[in-house]
Amino acid sequence: MTDSRYSQFTFNTVEVGAGLTKALGLKRSDVIGEISASGMKGRGGAGFPTGVKWNLAAAARDEEKYVVCNADEGEPGTFKDRVILSEWPYLLFEGMTIAGYAIGASKGIVYLRGEYTYLRKMLEDVLQKRRENGLLGTNAGGKEGFTFDIHIHMGSGAYICGEETALIESLEGQRGEPRNRPPFPVDTGFMGHPTAVNNVETFAWAACILAKGGAWFKGIGTEKSTGLKLFSISGDVENPGVYEFPMGITIKELLKKVGGSDAKAVQIGGASGRCVPASQFDRAIAYEDIATGGSVIVFGPDRDMLEVAENFLEFFVEESCGQCTPCRLGNVKLLEGVRMLKDGDCSMKYLKELCKLGETMQTASKCGLGQSSPNAFLSIVENFKSEIIGRTGVYA
Repeated sequence: MTDSRYSQFTFNTVEVGAGLTKALGLKRSDVIGEISASGMKGRGGAGFPTGVKWNLAAAARDEEKYVVCNADEGEPGTFKDRVILSEWPYLLFEGMTIAGYAIGASKGIVYLRGEYTYLRKMLEDVLQKRRENGLLGTNAGGKEGFTFDIHIHMGSGAYICGEETALIESLEGQRGEPRNRPPFPVDTGFMGHPTAVNNVETFAWAACILAKGGAWFKGIGTEKSTGLKLFSISGDVENPGVYEFPMGITIKELLKKVGGSDAKAVQIGGASGRCVPASQFDRAIAYEDIATGGSVIVFGPDRDMLEVAENFLEFFVEESCGQCTPCRLGNVKLLEGVRMLKDGDCSMKYLKELCKLGETMQTASKCGLGQSSPNAFLSIVENFKSEIIGRTGVYA
């Protein structure tokens, strides 16, 4: 039974199996066309158009293809995929099956976050029921000639494996480190075969889009950021939790709905996102303004922003895979700098050098971890410089 807290979510309005039934009655290209018509971009944060990704995977010439679900939800402040896995697992599996049909894949893999081990038995039970009901396996969904099945692979708690190529390396039994790109997974993915990698929420919305139509999804949100989105709201708010909002909602509107109107800053996109001050709360949460995978961390008026930066950087120092120098050493130097700021032992000259280091990391790091890990530090320094200097006694 669905948790009453989520009774108003759109996922509850979609008839079980409606999306898959609709998809299997269409040509493969028309399924991808419906996803493309919706304008949906990946709900994991990168914002790559889902229809384009599926089309590239479908066009790849290979008899063996894969659909991979990135359920390695390791971004601090993000927990909305866990709710989908708990409340609507059938939508995830339905979306993966639709993707399998669309790109010509016969195998699906859910890469499940190691800390979500407690969900595995329930998910395996749902998969088994789908097999028994003919929704997985040979002639899946009653579609003659379409074979598709899904299995679950457990992660080991490595944040870096949220990056799709590091995830694939881990699936293959290798150390979870990002690959050089190109080639991209849609051409050369799992075991060298074309692979479509999307996150939990993306697959769930794909099932809804096939059930309700691409025009329905496109009619919500903004022109460049269509549809609905789940948000993980945490921090200094009266009502933390998971919410469904249309893309394009302003930060001010969101805070009003969750009881955080007195916030002095909001971290959009988790630890790797941007820290937005109250003066910019009229900005929209959308790919054309402030993009996010769904995490919104709210900081109240008494929150120490240097402690926030220190907390995030401690995480990145721990989670860097160490493969590239900018990320491996850069995060350590930024963390040292934050602690110097807290102790009032940092010159303005050195603070400027730290900011230049952060910008270099954004450009020179190999993958999204190192490219985004300086974001919180740089945005906090930019937006709260007077608070930092005034309180810590930073010298010229």
